[in-house]
Amino acid sequence: MQQTKWQVITGAPCSGKTAVIRELERLGCPVVHEVARRYIDKGLKSGKSLTEIKADILSFERHILYKKIEIERLLPKDKTVYLDRAIPDSIGYYIHEGLDPADPIRKSRFWQYEHIFFFERIPFEMDRVRSEDEKIASELEQLLKESYQMLGYEIVIVPLMPVNRRVNFILEHFH
Repeated sequence: MQQTKWQVITGAPCSGKTAVIRELERLGCPVVHEVARRYIDKGLKSGKSLTEIKADILSFERHILYKKIEIERLLPKDKTVYLDRAIPDSIGYYIHEGLDPADPIRKSRFWQYEHIFFFERIPFEMDRVRSEDEKIASELEQLLKESYQMLGYEIVIVPLMPVNRRVNFILEHFH
């Protein structure tokens, strides 16, 4: 396992990750946007429905996992980069979908992330790329926490607060 300076922003769907990643990017911080959101956006723009995009759930989850691996492989290990979800998130999603998590568990041992920032959830809101509801978001929240904990990570809980305060919380955490 190779040590990195990467900071993972994770949590349940609808926890405010994307807003914080966008603000970090606006401040000039290197970021990696959520792979699944980009993949779903691309599918929707090509005329597919969310149901069609996720019709073969194993293929969908595997695509997300391997795209994250491809992206992370190219990142500088010695530079601070903020990731909107990382490879271990796939463990929770595989389990949620009833898929064997052995592959994402193995792949999660490539890198050692510096910090795992786990966002408390905001009130649930649907959007065009989100297929989850409140119940599923709650289940995923637990599965994602367990995924990082089983890999030995200490999770830093980021409380519910405005975007700028969450950004400051993250930036101040390791200074």
